Amino acid sequence: MATMPNPRYEDLRHALMEVKARVAVLEAALDSPYQQFAGGQVWVGPAARSFGDELSSRRARLRATAQAIVADLEEELRATPRQGA
Repeated sequence: MATMPNPRYEDLRHALMEVKARVAVLEAALDSPYQQFAGGQVWVGPAARSFGDELSSRRARLRATAQAIVADLEEELRATPRQGA
């Protein structure tokens, strides 16, 4: 009996490709503002340092969350058989 491609596997594979493309955009979303701000030309002083720390923290959290989504999808894809019955 021949096996057929598993539609769930194909759906997950397609979703992973889409999510990776969108994650790349999300990860870069705060790069330009962060670089401009970190250069010290935008705003200086104690409030600026506090804001910069918060911006850096949120940027890191955004990247970590986006990568966790990718990792979850990759894990689900690995656990899904390529072929169905």
